[in-house]
Amino acid sequence: MAVLINEQIKAAEVELTGLKGEKLGTVSRSEALSKARAAGADLVCTSLMSSPPPCSLVAKGKGKAAAQAASKGDTSRPQQGGGSNEKVKELRFTAHIEEHDYDTKLRQADKHLRSGKPVQLVVKSSGAKEAAAAKAVLERLVADLKEAGTKASGLQTSGKGAQVRVNPRTN
Repeated sequence: MAVLINEQIKAAEVELTGLKGEKLGTVSRSEALSKARAAGADLVCTSLMSSPPPCSLVAKGKGKAAAQAASKGDTSRPQQGGGSNEKVKELRFTAHIEEHDYDTKLRQADKHLRSGKPVQLVVKSSGAKEAAAAKAVLERLVADLKEAGTKASGLQTSGKGAQVRVNPRTN
């Protein structure tokens, strides 16, 4: 992502935004540069995709960092899944998990759900023979977590395991 500052900007006209975010309209490049000098600021252009390109006045020396921070919001990837951009905590289990380990992982999942974070529960199995046991572990987990969360997807099973995503309850 190219960030152009001051004289690097070659466009004849720019869409100018002031130091406090106020829209100053479309002005010539030379007028924008003189306003930047008068304010003791940098003229920063973050996008060359539109005509005239959007430029803003940014405190002197902060141009590049502020421009990159401002442009991050514009170029974010499309969100996938549930529309949430936060990370999903993945908890892994085995198909024949011991009771103590199950309780520990259950508490972790409950804690994440109650703090408003979704969890992905994954049960690994060593083959198709254990798939039924893996599915049983997941069904038990979902049942034990029903107070803290709800299934976002059905149980997904494959040859080597099963998984389900649980979102926190919104009440």
